[in-house]
Parts: sequence; structure tokens; C-alpha cells
Amino acid sequence: MNDPFYAHYDALRVRRHEHGIVEIVMSGEGTNKSGLATADASMHRELAEIWRDVDRDPDARVAVIRGEGKGFSAGGDLALVEDMAMHFDVRARVWREARDLVYNVINCSKPIVSAMHGPAVGAGLVAGLLADISIAAKSARIIDGHTRLGVAAGDHAAIVWPLLCGMAKAKYYLLLCEPVSGEEAERIGLVSLAVDENDLLPKAFEVAKRLANGSQTALRWTKYALNNWLRQAGPNFDTSLALEFMGFAGPDVHEGVKSLRERRAPEFPGGDPF
Repeated sequence: MNDPFYAHYDALRVRRHEHGIVEIVMSGEGTNKSGLATADASMHRELAEIWRDVDRDPDARVAVIRGEGKGFSAGGDLALVEDMAMHFDVRARVWREARDLVYNVINCSKPIVSAMHGPAVGAGLVAGLLADISIAAKSARIIDGHTRLGVAAGDHAAIVWPLLCGMAKAKYYLLLCEPVSGEEAERIGLVSLAVDENDLLPKAFEVAKRLANGSQTALRWTKYALNNWLRQAGPNFDTSLALEFMGFAGPDVHEGVKSLRERRAPEFPGGDPF
């Protein structure tokens, strides 16, 4: 059961630890046959909202976000993607949540630590890579799957990948949907640290404890100043997100969803859409 301050969350499990550490768990129970946390409508909404509550939680000093079971996060729920493709009101609602998720992580005054293992995809990956300290298991598989689905790489991709790993690497992985191992992600600067999977949670909580025991004004103001680099990239993010959601109203996303359901390569139609 969640801590009373976070009692209204269902898809996310929240519990407190010593030193003001708040642990946020994306539960994989019942969300995906593979046992991974899928960003269905409830999970997507809660991932966008949780950072406002962490920010105003008087007892929280640092947040740790992790997945459970076989991985960190499985990405978007295909039923939700189909709803977005078919219904304007759903598309508009999820666009707002996707926008809020990015800006709420950036603007949360408390430091955020992510602990990523297994597959890390979709809305969970947004929080995972925008976290102030991102820690991945060496065997983790980080994938931005937007172009494979037939939509532009929106979410967090345009705002933070080029800043973290450079434009050349960002284009390679985002355009081709190539998976990045945790070990490679550390090498190119996409994550802060990569460790053996058995060491992942101990390391995440060690870092969280150090942050929680530090000067809170110094840490929060340093985060605020550093995140101005991301705020400057806000127009890039807004453009990428708008283009992503324009894609959900287009024809390619239907083939993307169909090919994922049929476990085959997509066959997108040719031609210049512009």
C-alpha cells in the first residue's frame, strides 16, 4: 500500500525510506505478459503527475524510480496508441500528459535517481533518462521506439539525447531505433553510471542517501541552474512532441501497431508526405 501522501496512485507504488528517500516503483503486475510495466492510460497519467507531488512533499529529499520484474519499463500500451490514432480527445489528453511528464521532471526541485534494468522504453524511459542521476545495469536495453511505431521521436528524445550523447549518436539511435546497452549508454554519456545488475539498486540507494544527506538548498539550486540547459531546449521538445502527435493522426502508425502485434518488420508506404 502506498504512503498516505501518495494514496491516490494505483499504477505506481510509492514508499518512504530513511533520510527522506521516496521510492517510486513502476509495477509490472498484470500490465504485460512479459511482466514489464506498460505505460497504459493510468501509468502514463501517473508518471506525469508524480513529480509535482514529490516536489511538494515536505518530507521528500530525493526520489528513486525503478521498475520491477524483468525490466524498467515496456513502453506504450498498444491499445492506448490505437485510441490516440482514432480519437482526437484521447490524443490531446495524452499529448498534455507527455508534455507535463518532461517538464515536471525537469522542474521538480528534489533530485531524482533512476535505476534501469532490462528493457527501458517509452514513458518510463523519459523519467529514466531525464533523472538527475541515471544509473543503468550494464545489461539494460535502452530503446526509443518511436520511428519503429511510425511517429516522430518526441517525448524526451529531442530535448535531452543530443545534450547527453551528442547529435551524431542521438540521430543514429533515434532514427534507427537501435537498442543501447547500459554499458554502451555509459560510454557515450547517455547515462550517469552503469553497474552490474546485482549492484543496481544498492548503488541507486547509496547515491540517493548521499543526495538526501547533502545541503538541500545547494543541491536543488544546482539542479535548477543546470536544468536551464533543458529549458533552453524547450522549443525543440515542443516541436518534436507536436510532430509525434501529428504522426498519431497519420497512416504510418496503423502499420506500426499492426506490425508490432504481428511481430514482424513494418512495411511503411513510400512517398513524400510533405
